[in-house]
Amino acid sequence: MPGSHGSLTKAGKVRSQTPKVPSHRPPKEIPRVRNRKNYIKRIQRNRDAGQGRGRR
Repeated sequence: MPGSHGSLTKAGKVRSQTPKVPSHRPPKEIPRVRNRKNYIKRIQRNRDAGQGRGRR
């Protein structure tokens, strides 16, 4: 197989050797604070909600 760097039998070697570390999620925002941010963003600043705002 021309163009391959190294043998394919060693593929994934490093990933399988690394120890599994559980994912660390940051604590969620308190709902009162989150609702306040959304109110300021949507009502006071008159923005559209969501990730796809302004696509249409």
